[in-house]
Amino acid sequence: MSSISLSSNEAQTSANDSDNIFSLVSLTFLFFIWGFITALNDILIPHLKGVFSLNYTQAMLIQFCFFSAYFIVSLPAGKLIKKIGYKNGIVIGLIIASIGCLMFYPAAEVQSYPVFLTALFILAAGITVLQVSANPYVSALGPVKTASSRLTMTQAFNSLGTTIAPFFGAMLILGATTAGLDAMSAEQLKAHEAQSVQFPYLLLAGSLLFLAAIFAKLKLPVLDVKPCSDNNEPRDVKSAWSYKHLVLGAVGIFVYVGAEVSIGSLLINFLAEENIAGLAEAEAANYIAYYWGGAMIGRFIGALVMQKIQAGWVLCASAIAVIVLVSLAILTSGQLAMWSILSVGLFNSIMFPTIFSLAIVGLKESTSQASSILCLAIVGGAILPLLQGALADSIGIQLSFVMPIFCYLFIVFYGLKGSQPQLDTE
Repeated sequence: MSSISLSSNEAQTSANDSDNIFSLVSLTFLFFIWGFITALNDILIPHLKGVFSLNYTQAMLIQFCFFSAYFIVSLPAGKLIKKIGYKNGIVIGLIIASIGCLMFYPAAEVQSYPVFLTALFILAAGITVLQVSANPYVSALGPVKTASSRLTMTQAFNSLGTTIAPFFGAMLILGATTAGLDAMSAEQLKAHEAQSVQFPYLLLAGSLLFLAAIFAKLKLPVLDVKPCSDNNEPRDVKSAWSYKHLVLGAVGIFVYVGAEVSIGSLLINFLAEENIAGLAEAEAANYIAYYWGGAMIGRFIGALVMQKIQAGWVLCASAIAVIVLVSLAILTSGQLAMWSILSVGLFNSIMFPTIFSLAIVGLKESTSQASSILCLAIVGGAILPLLQGALADSIGIQLSFVMPIFCYLFIVFYGLKGSQPQLDTE
C-alpha cells in the first residue's frame, strides 16, 4: 500500500523455516480479523439506518468513513512503517483499531451517529496501518518465488473472516433487538438497539488488544525497510502515471471496490424487500455469508483457471457474468433475484488481484509508485456506495443496482483492451 520497497536483512535470511511458519500463522490471524471487521459494516448499515431513521444516502456514510481511511491514511502509514518497522507497525495498527472499537461504547451511550462514524474511521485507520505492515511482511517471509502463494493463502483467511462475520453480526447485533421489546417505549427501544453494538465491539477491542500484546512479544524476523522515494530512485525512472494501462487499472480498482462494497452494503435491505424475499434483518444477514463465501471459493477456482486461460479474458468473462446476475436481480423478483445477487460474490472473487496484477505489468522501477496509486483507488469503496444510496432513495433499492452495472462494464473493457500494455515510444 505504501511507496516503499522491501528486502530481508541477514537476520531474516538466517531465520529457520519454523520461525517463518510461526510468524506466517500469526499474521494470518490479522488477515482474518480485518476481513471480519470489514464485513460487519454490512450489518451496521441496516442496523444504524433503523436506529437513527436514516435514508440510504446517510446510511452509506458508514462505508464512506470506513474506506476514506484507506485514501487518507495509506501514505502516512507507509512513512510511519519506514521509521518504526513492520512489527511495531502491526502493534500500532492493532491498538488504533481497538480504540476505534472501544469508541462504539460511548457512541451507543450518547446515541450519536457522528460519533459512530468517527469510531469507524479510527477503526479503519488502524486496519490500514495493519495492511501496510502485514501485506509486504507476508511477501518477505520466505522465498520470492512463493510470495504469491503465501499472499493467496492469507487472503483466503481474509475471505473466511468476511464469511463468518455476518453470522456473528446477525446473532449479537441484529438478533439482540428481538427479545423483550414489547414493554419498551420508543425512546427505550432506540437506546436498546443502539447499545446492542456495544458488547460485540468490546469483544473485538479485547481481541485486538490481545493480538497487539502477542505481536509485541513475538520475535518476528527483522526486515529492512528501504525508502523508495523520488530522491532514492534514478532520475530517469518513468512516472507510473504515464502508463495508460496503469491509469485505467486504477479506475478499474476504483469502480470494482465501489461496486463490491455497494452491493454488499445493500444486501440485507434488498433481501428484506417484500417482492424479493421479505426476510427479517437478522435472517437476511445470514445470507450475506453466501456473497462473501462465494468470493472465498472463487479465489481458489480462479487461481486454477488462470493457469490455463489469459487473465484478461477471465476478468472480462467474470464481469460479464456479474452484469447478467445483477440485471436479473433488477428485472426479476423472488428467489431468482435473491440468488442472482448473492451469486455475484463468486465472480467478484478474482477481480481485485487480477486488475492489480494486470495494471503493474511492465512497469519495472515504477511498480512501487503504481502500487501506491492502485491502493489509493480503493477510495471507490467510500464514494460509489454513497451514489448508490442516493439512487436507492430516489428510484428504489432494486433499480439502484443499475449503478454497479456501469462499473462492471468498465471492467469488461479493461479485461478486453484497457489492460494491454502500450509500447514505450519514448
